[in-house]
Amino acid sequence: QVQLVESGGGLVQAGGSLRLSCAPSGRTFSRYAMGWFRQAPGKEREFVAGINRSGDSTDYADSVKGRFTISRGNAKNAVYLQMNSLQPEDTAVYYCAAGPSRSAIAVAYNYWGQGTQVTVSS
Repeated sequence: QVQLVESGGGLVQAGGSLRLSCAPSGRTFSRYAMGWFRQAPGKEREFVAGINRSGDSTDYADSVKGRFTISRGNAKNAVYLQMNSLQPEDTAVYYCAAGPSRSAIAVAYNYWGQGTQVTVSS
């Protein structure tokens, strides 16, 4: 069992930055690929970014490419999402997820955090 805890969400003005963190429990963090998803009110959950187990391969949704960066520190047992040039349309609850391989599909991930709210004001 893996428990995921996100942090770093908040309120920011358009053009600003936030850094989300996800701290999985347990000593098996390096066995999992990690992903970030988000869900805005009235919309389906969507893929944001993913990273493989070793951290040398990443994938991004087109809407965030060039603005968001996913990284992981296996020694620190955490995964991060650096979000720059935030826009109001980035407003959503952001979820961290862990699974056997990197994927843009939510069902590929076995474990999910509780989510952290990101609100971008115009």
